Amino acid sequence: MTVAWVFPGQGSQKIGMAKQIENLPSTKERFSYASEIFDRNLFEICELNYDPTNPLSDLNNTRNTQICLFLVESILLDALKENGFKPTYVAGHSLGEITALYCAEVFSFEDCVSLIKVRSQLMVNAEQGSMAAVIGFDRNELNLLVKKSKDVVIANDNSSSQVVLSGSNEELDNLSKEISCKRFLKLNVSGAFHSPFMDKPAVKFSEYLKQIKFKNPSFPVISNYEPSLCDDPDELKVRLENQMCNGVRWRETMDLMAKDNDLHFVEVGPSNVLSGLAKRHMKDLKISQVSSSNQLTY
Repeated sequence: MTVAWVFPGQGSQKIGMAKQIENLPSTKERFSYASEIFDRNLFEICELNYDPTNPLSDLNNTRNTQICLFLVESILLDALKENGFKPTYVAGHSLGEITALYCAEVFSFEDCVSLIKVRSQLMVNAEQGSMAAVIGFDRNELNLLVKKSKDVVIANDNSSSQVVLSGSNEELDNLSKEISCKRFLKLNVSGAFHSPFMDKPAVKFSEYLKQIKFKNPSFPVISNYEPSLCDDPDELKVRLENQMCNGVRWRETMDLMAKDNDLHFVEVGPSNVLSGLAKRHMKDLKISQVSSSNQLTY
């Protein structure tokens, strides 16, 4: 059986997700290390409801979301490995790609924490454009409208019935009036992620990545920029460099996985976002969820 471990990105965070792994041996040490790097109590942030007087204490603030998700996912995946489990290959959605690279031993834990600090800050500072989720649409109509627009791209091609668009607020509003869909929902984000609006931050991120050694992966990784199995560290570096300003091709990632008739899809993270997409998009596959210390098996 082929086993795919997948790691979700922003949008899958949950208040209480750190408590779910509190009793695992590495949890305290890893949260303490990252909290010192980020200069805030990340474990506490995972457990607190939003405080409007202090945005930096909010789990949904990109500065906190990315590192907190990585911490939870990395602790869970290492616990799985310690229990004797391992994947055939890995994939991650947006931020989850960094977790996938960590899982494949391309990066050290410490490298990932520093990398995510840089990545999240660059994304927060972009402050250009916005994003919108579109659900229940005609793919041909959507493609035509996006092609016609100057400033809108498909940022997350999540499935045949769900995408996230990035672009200028004006162009997103115009497109929302033209498209026929079940839901068009503007997202509360600081910029137009995974789009050309991120070109300048992506250049800075690429410069930072030059300082980090990409090791040979212990198993293949599917990247967002190019959804194919890859075990070349130089190519994985190019793909991660291109991720920030290009779309997340998750629908194509699932299509690639679906070619295997004996697939076990294991989502490692606090929620079932990717499992839900897989259930609706793929047929006849086994799905497991690993989101707490009580679920370290499948």
